[in-house]
Parts: sequence; structure tokens; C-alpha cells
Amino acid sequence: MIRVLDLAAFGEMATGLALVVAPSLVGQVLLGELLTGPAVPTARVAGIALIALGVACWKNSRLIGMLIYSAAVTLYLAWFGLTDGSTGVLLWPAIAVHAVLSVLLWRGRHTPGAG
Repeated sequence: MIRVLDLAAFGEMATGLALVVAPSLVGQVLLGELLTGPAVPTARVAGIALIALGVACWKNSRLIGMLIYSAAVTLYLAWFGLTDGSTGVLLWPAIAVHAVLSVLLWRGRHTPGAG
């Protein structure tokens, strides 16, 4: 069963990486439509989530998976907010929440029994 889980984890990580790097292309090959507008950053966040899910399953660590997700989403949303110019009312609060969660998860990785 572990080998199947590893295979599934690597498949999800590969799909997540593809969504982060080329979301529109993934939309074209999976859905038959290019992703445009707000679908692109949404697909990238979904890609980050798939990468974190894959790592969590591969490493058997929920904590590491959530840390990767929260830290990567913090960085991506902050970059998006600073470079794209379009910001929703909850963008910066979401960035702040994920930044705090990232710090707490980072600190929690040293707690006995964490993971």
C-alpha cells in the first residue's frame, strides 16, 4: 500500500507543480479551455495545495504538509498582491493569517509527537 501512496503523492506533486508553473496549459489539457483572469491565481493556489498534499502523504507528516502549504500560499499571495495590483478585501488579511500559521507550524515541528 505504501508504494501506491507514494505513486499517488508524486502524481499529485507533479500535477501541482504543473498548475503552479503553467496553469493555463493544464486547464487546456485537462478541461479543454485555457485558464484566464482570476482562474490563473486560483489554479496556482490549488497547485500549491496539491504539492503540500503530496509531500504530506509522501513524508507521512500532516504538519510538514500544512507548513509547506501555508508558507507557500503566504509568499505567493503576497507576491501576487504586490505585483498584480488587483487585491480583494481579504487578500492581505489572508496573507497575515497564513504568515502567522506558518510561524506557528514552524515552531510546532519541534514539538514531540507533532506530525
